[in-house]
This record gives sequence, C-alpha cells and structure tokens, in this order.
Amino acid sequence: MFSGIVQSVGTIGEFVQENEGAVLVVNTEQEFSGFEDGESIAVNGVCLTVVDSTQTSFKLDLSTETLNRTNFKNVIKGDKVNLERSLTPSTKISGHFVSGHIDRVGEIVDIEEKPGEVLFRFSHPEELGSFIMEKGSIALDGISLTVFDCKENRFTVSIIPFTLEHTNLSTRKIGDLINIECDMIGKYVFKACETLLQPGEKRPSLDFLRQQGFS
Repeated sequence: MFSGIVQSVGTIGEFVQENEGAVLVVNTEQEFSGFEDGESIAVNGVCLTVVDSTQTSFKLDLSTETLNRTNFKNVIKGDKVNLERSLTPSTKISGHFVSGHIDRVGEIVDIEEKPGEVLFRFSHPEELGSFIMEKGSIALDGISLTVFDCKENRFTVSIIPFTLEHTNLSTRKIGDLINIECDMIGKYVFKACETLLQPGEKRPSLDFLRQQGFS
C-alpha cells in the first residue's frame, strides 16, 4: 500500500526483455537506498518487488501482465521514474490510498503553463469513465492528484511547481503514456452498487445512488 507521495525520482539504468517479461534496474540517489530483497516499492505507481539491490540501484522483475498494463513496455534507459516506499503503521499519509495496481494507461494530450501551475490534460480508456470524476483522487505514475474538467474520456490535473520539480512530470511531453490508478474507494463503492442494480443496467444512476444513501 502507498499514498501517492513521491519520495524520490530514479533513472532507468537497464531494461531487458526476457521471455514474455522483463528485468528492470533503477538507479537511485544514495539517500533513497537500503532496500531488502522482497521489499515492495512503487515505481511509476506500479507495486513491484525488489529482487536485488546496491547502495545506488535496485533490480525488479516485470511480469507479462505488468508490461501489458503499464507504460513500462515503452521505457528506455535514462527515463525518469517516480519512487515511493510502501506504507508502514507509522507512515504519515498525505495523499490517498494507492494500491500500486494499475488500471490502464492514459496519454498526455495537452500541457498548458500558467502562473503558479502547469495544467496537464490526459485522455483515458472509456472503461475508466465511471471511476474518474470531478474533484476525485487519482494516481498518475504514482502521484496522488485531484481531477478537474472531466469529460469526453479526458481529464485535467493542476501541477504546482513543487510537484513538477520533485516528480518525473518535469520531463513529460505531449504524447507520453502514463500509468493510471483510479481511486480504490470509488471502485469498491461502484462495485458494491453494481451488484444491487437491476438486470440490464450497466452503471448506477444518480437517483439510485441517492436511494442507497450516497449524496
């Protein structure tokens, strides 16, 4: 479990496809080190297991499912990745609960610089439309962010200078793919409501949600 607060930005040191999976080596700053084999870490929002490490790098194995569902299939040596250690009982939670299980990949379709912020606009697969909503939480490459201007399979997030400086968003450009994890609480609520729907209904209406106590 993670919180979507990026702790460090690493660099892809090696990416080798093996059989239907891959081996990934991430280079890190020395202060972000001391990993144990078997430890979970979020890399671009993906929960992965450390299989080997040094003081300045760690190694990960990627499964076929991980490659198919994330933007790792497009990474190259030198790419920047967001890093976060897993939560502990004493960890301060400043973002929102993030599982590290990516739903789908989205695409950056626009970047607009404004005074004090940069607006990133993304397209997303239609199937995620039920889980992405105005003022809702979302994790993008492992960054906990808030959605606004959400319509027509697109949404926007506002990035403040601190977030831009301390994540890989500073290296992103239009056309780049980004890992999307929708808010897990929203997904569980939707699933619970879905089981109560009448046959043939595909998604809960606003009236149905109000009847079930949601307002």
